[in-house]
This record gives sequence, structure tokens and C-alpha cells, in this order.
Amino acid sequence: MKHSVIGMDIAKKVFQLHTVISALGGSSVYKLRRDEVLVFFANYPTRLVAIEACGSAHWWARQLQQQVHEV
Repeated sequence: MKHSVIGMDIAKKVFQLHTVISALGGSSVYKLRRDEVLVFFANYPTRLVAIEACGSAHWWARQLQQQVHEV
């Protein structure tokens, strides 16, 4: 299954990632600790990532862009 978009909800301790499966119209939710987020994206195929606007959003965007994700 291909997830075409990932929505990223940034928090202090636990992040939530919501993936949308475009072909099936379904979705998945992942709850990750802060130290697990970059590892998750490093092992995930390149996708479009939508991040909520907050103080650290630009930092997270730069980190994900270094891993070739579109933010």
C-alpha cells in the first residue's frame, strides 16, 4: 500500500502521524516519541509531509527535507 500524504502533529513528547492511502481512501495513525520520528521517516518511502504551524515546524521541515521528503 502506498501512503501519498503524511500529516504530522508536533508535540512535546508524543507525535502523531496520520497517513492517507490515496488509492483506497483509508488512513493510518502512528504515535511516536520525539526520538523515533526521524528514524521512522528515514525508513519510510519519500512522501509529501504536512506539518502543523508551530515554533519548531521549520526545524522539522528541514530535517525531513534532508531525508528527501517533500514538506
